[in-house]
Amino acid sequence: MQFSPVNTEERAKMDIRPGDTVRVWQKIQEKDKTRLQAFEGLVIARKHGREPGGTFTVRKIASGVGTERIFPLYSPVIDKIEIVRRAKVRRAKLYYIRDKSAKEIRRKMKGLAEFVGVSYKEEAPKEEVLVVTEGEVKV
Repeated sequence: MQFSPVNTEERAKMDIRPGDTVRVWQKIQEKDKTRLQAFEGLVIARKHGREPGGTFTVRKIASGVGTERIFPLYSPVIDKIEIVRRAKVRRAKLYYIRDKSAKEIRRKMKGLAEFVGVSYKEEAPKEEVLVVTEGEVKV
């Protein structure tokens, strides 16, 4: 029996860490229409782990102005979360990033790696099986 409209098991499995660049898709209700809006930025903090009150803070720079949003991990307003990029950082809370320039931030975040994240709504692709019959050669 599920009491929440959010799939809590899938969200708990998502390994969102400080240093990750994530894209959070949020449902926005406007009169009688619902649309999705993306907020992409750097995760600078994760609080309360995987428990029901868990949150993560995302920071982005828009038109030269830093913007931060705190998202509850299990909010039904969040449609999906995509991990765009992953970087190795040495701190759990990256609040010092607020005072740094973009060049200094890139230097601090070692091993910036492209990462294709699987959001909780999508399923991982099934393995493709190659079937070769006698007389056929597939390259």
